[in-house]
Amino acid sequence: MTIETIKKGLNRPKPLFIGEDTAMKSAILIPLVLVNNEWHVLFEVRSLSMRRQPGDISFPGGRIDSADASPKDAAIRETHEELGVDASSIQIVGELSPFIPASTFVVYPFVATIDDHRACRLNKLEVEEVFTVPVDWLLNHKPYKHLIPLQPQPPTDFPYEKIANGNQYQWGLKNMEEWFYEYNGYTIWGLTARILKHFIETIKK
Repeated sequence: MTIETIKKGLNRPKPLFIGEDTAMKSAILIPLVLVNNEWHVLFEVRSLSMRRQPGDISFPGGRIDSADASPKDAAIRETHEELGVDASSIQIVGELSPFIPASTFVVYPFVATIDDHRACRLNKLEVEEVFTVPVDWLLNHKPYKHLIPLQPQPPTDFPYEKIANGNQYQWGLKNMEEWFYEYNGYTIWGLTARILKHFIETIKK
C-alpha cells in the first residue's frame, strides 16, 4: 500500500457519515400551503389504527424504496400517497441538513409548496387528519424542552474483561432533548418537532 493509493481512496466520493451506506433511510416533506394568503406548515395526524405511533403528529414521508431515484423523489412519492395530492402540485423549494438520530437511521428533510392542499384525498390507513400552523406563528413562538436521561445498560455477555476498569467502567450519562410545540390543542413533539425547530431556525437566519 502506497501513500498515493491511500490518497486516491480518501478522495473518492464519501457517504455523508460513517454508516450511511447501511443505515435505514427515510425522507420527509415539510409542506407549505397558502391559507388566506398566509403561508402555513401542514401536519398530519397519524391514523389511530396504525401499529407504530398512532395519533402522533408528523410530516408526510417514509422509508426510501429501492425504486426511488433519490431521497427527494421518495419524499414526493410518500406525500402523494399519504395526502392524495398530485405529484405535479408539489414544488420543492429547498432541503435541510439530514437528521441522524442514530448511526443506523437517517432522515432527509425537504421543503415544498403544495398548490391546493384543499384537494387532499387522505389515505385513511395512514392519516387520520391534517391541520396547518402559520409560519409567522412558528417564527414567534419558541418550543419548550424536556430532557430525558439515558443510561447505557450493557447486556450480561458484554466483554468487560477486554476494556480498562472492567465492570467498574463508568458509562457516561446522556440527556436526550425532546422539544414540544403547542398549537390549538395539538402537540408537536419528537422527531417532527426536532426537524420543525431546525427548519424555523434556518429560515430565521
